[in-house]
Amino acid sequence: MSKSDKTGDWDEMWNEYGKVLKKWMHDFESLQKTSAEVQEKYKEVMAKAVNESSQKTMKEFQDNWQKAMTQAGAAAFKQFGDNWQKSISESGFGQLKTYGDMMNQFAETWQKMWRQN
Repeated sequence: MSKSDKTGDWDEMWNEYGKVLKKWMHDFESLQKTSAEVQEKYKEVMAKAVNESSQKTMKEFQDNWQKAMTQAGAAAFKQFGDNWQKSISESGFGQLKTYGDMMNQFAETWQKMWRQN
């Protein structure tokens, strides 16, 4: 294989990586937007609940909402972090392990944050 063939392979792989990274960035932005929408809807629901519900009903709703958000959010971020770490260790890019650690820490923080409220 000539040097230009190797360079072409590298360029193609790098371009594919760039495309996937752009898709990931788009999906992450979408997640952020959806998270903001969920928070806004929660505020609306809580405002209505404050005006129309008993304190017991509000407490039950808040507990159920927190439980659902904790389970959904923490599990997703933890799985993403675990998958990222696995792919990094399998590919030999040990220096990127920090990113996986950061995602796991974020998942743990997310979970703790929703437990405290």
